[in-house]
Amino acid sequence: MRMRLLSGRGHYETVLAAVAGAHRSVWIATANLKELMVEDGRAVPGRARTRTKSAYRSVLHVFDDLARNGVELRVLHATPPSGPFRAEFDRHPRLYRGGLELRACPRVHLKAVVVDGTFLYLGSANWTGAGLGAKGAGRRNFELGFATSDVGLLDEVQAIFDGLWNGRGCTGCRLRDVCEAPLDGQPGR
Repeated sequence: MRMRLLSGRGHYETVLAAVAGAHRSVWIATANLKELMVEDGRAVPGRARTRTKSAYRSVLHVFDDLARNGVELRVLHATPPSGPFRAEFDRHPRLYRGGLELRACPRVHLKAVVVDGTFLYLGSANWTGAGLGAKGAGRRNFELGFATSDVGLLDEVQAIFDGLWNGRGCTGCRLRDVCEAPLDGQPGR
C-alpha cells in the first residue's frame, strides 16, 4: 500500500489541493466543523486584486465553485457548525439549497476526506483552520495523517462513511434519545 505521511502545512497543501481539484465528489468526516480560510488562488502576485481584498477566502467559496460544476459535496460532522461557518454558508444559496449536504451525528470522531473515490486522507485533523488551514506554523495544531489512493482502503472507508451517512449506526445507539436528528430518519424518542 502506497501512502504519504502528512504533518504541518502538508495537510493544507495535500488535502485542500485534492478537494479544490475534485471532479465528481468530496466526502468529509470531521468531529468539528468550523470556518476554514484558504489562500485565494485567484490572487496574482504583483497585480492588484480586483475580486478580493484579502489573500484568503472561505473554503465555502471553493465548495460553491465545485457545486456549480456538479460535484457532490457531503460533510458528516459531530458538533454544530461554528457561527462563522454558518454565517458564510448562508451567503451561498447554491450550497444551502442542496449543493453542500451536511449531516450531524454526535458520535462522529473520525477525520477523513475522500475525493472522487481516488484520494483518501485519514488522520487527526478536523475540518478547521487550526487542523487543515493555511494558518502559520505558530497557530496550527500538531496533526498527523496520511494520504493514499489505495483502492482497497478507499473502498473500506467509503463503505463506512456511507453507512454512517445513511444512519446504519443509529439503530441501538446509546445517544439516540438525545440525538437531534437521527440519520436513519426515525425520531430519537
